Amino acid sequence: MDTRFAITEYHDAQEVTKQLDNLIKQPIYTIKPDVLKKYEEEYFGKKCAKSKEMIEEAKQVIPGGVQHNLAFNYPFPLVFTKAEGMKLYDIDGNEYFDFLQAGGPTVLGSNPKEVRDQVIDLLNTCGPSTGLFHEFEYKLAKKISDSVESVDMFRMQGSGTEACMTAVRVARLATGKKNILKMGGAYHGWSDQLGYGIRVPGSKFTQASGVPLYLFKHTQEFFPGDLEDLERKLWLNQFNGGTAAVFIEPIGPESGTTPLDYDFNRGVERLCRKYGALLVFDEVVTGFRIGMAGAQGFFGVSPDLTIFGKVIAGGYPGAGGVGGKKQYMKHLGAGLDDSGIKVKKAFTGGTMTANPLSCCAGYFTLEEIDKQNACQKAGEMGDRLTQGLQELVTKHGLPFVVWNEGSVCHLETVGTMHYSIDWCKPWKIPGVLSATSERKKEMQYMGAAYMAEGLVTLAGSRLYTSAAYTPKMIDQALQCFDKVFANVAVKPSNK
Repeated sequence: MDTRFAITEYHDAQEVTKQLDNLIKQPIYTIKPDVLKKYEEEYFGKKCAKSKEMIEEAKQVIPGGVQHNLAFNYPFPLVFTKAEGMKLYDIDGNEYFDFLQAGGPTVLGSNPKEVRDQVIDLLNTCGPSTGLFHEFEYKLAKKISDSVESVDMFRMQGSGTEACMTAVRVARLATGKKNILKMGGAYHGWSDQLGYGIRVPGSKFTQASGVPLYLFKHTQEFFPGDLEDLERKLWLNQFNGGTAAVFIEPIGPESGTTPLDYDFNRGVERLCRKYGALLVFDEVVTGFRIGMAGAQGFFGVSPDLTIFGKVIAGGYPGAGGVGGKKQYMKHLGAGLDDSGIKVKKAFTGGTMTANPLSCCAGYFTLEEIDKQNACQKAGEMGDRLTQGLQELVTKHGLPFVVWNEGSVCHLETVGTMHYSIDWCKPWKIPGVLSATSERKKEMQYMGAAYMAEGLVTLAGSRLYTSAAYTPKMIDQALQCFDKVFANVAVKPSNK
């Protein structure tokens, strides 16, 4: 197994949690109102005029004017026309450091030539899709299987969401059990059954508008990092249909926004074996970013099923899939002929699944990540960025919390997702919802300030580094953060 990983030193989860506990007890620190107004007028109003005009037109045919949940909407979404390496360029010609990295898949950096040339060659010969088998289906599956020890076989899907849906069906077929347990606050796509307990631990169904409550009959959440809570629910489920699978993000919910102890994943694995539930690792973000062997390789855990997404198509569409052990993957055979194998197939598919374009892009992306030691290079840049941000936080006397898991970096300025909902104390729920709503708004303002200083982040609180960054570029980006932090103060009272 490849033992090269992006994480050089795993954070102290207890210490980070303590800092986050302190953060949400503090008054809100945010960009000064007069500075925010200046950004709105001088930067967005004057330097982003073409973006504003196009978004206003787009609102006539697109709800809200934008299609992507990752888009930053305050004061309005910007229109980006070019992505290259670690830089983004908008329609007005403004240049940005890219810490969004398309939500995480571009470990090599955006639009790498080594992959792009291979994709163009395929488009010139085969085209993007045939509906039939292509050699890159095999090459990609073989690369994934060779890299990740627990993956005997791999079935591609159209997205991480689809892969999670498929894993639920496989788990129920393989175990004959009903219930799905997930970590509170974790995101496993937007399907009906898994849209439960997302963003804020304990939120249950409250974040899943449009989903009938009965669809959550067999979906439950447990508190992040709490093995006792997990075991209590596994034990109770024995008397109510059993637990088919436990879903976790191995570095913590929302890509590590709630940090976990290093040994936690092994504890979950032990409990899954004890109660006969499949362990499902959602490595949509961590797979081939933490290392070629995934986060499971770093933590020394062997899940039964692994969810892949993002990077396995290298930033191209069709990025999703399920990998796992043969006895479970047998439920994912495809084609019109089952070749005499008598096994129940999970209901899954997709006309554009495993299309030649996505498989080609994915295969050459993984090859280049492997060849270039891209996970490790991106992780080094994540370490440098994190250390620099920590120094800036100290310099400006701010309560912000900064930590990282390799190239997945966290900059918590308000701690929105560190809150939790306790249904045993319902009188406290309105206060929690109000606090998270207020802090989310201030996070938007901080994100706008970053953008105006040439920094694209994920929701103003998460930053991905890529192998395209250099130490000099990280230092330049830190100068931009320094400008923002210099204009942060306690939020003025509304009274």
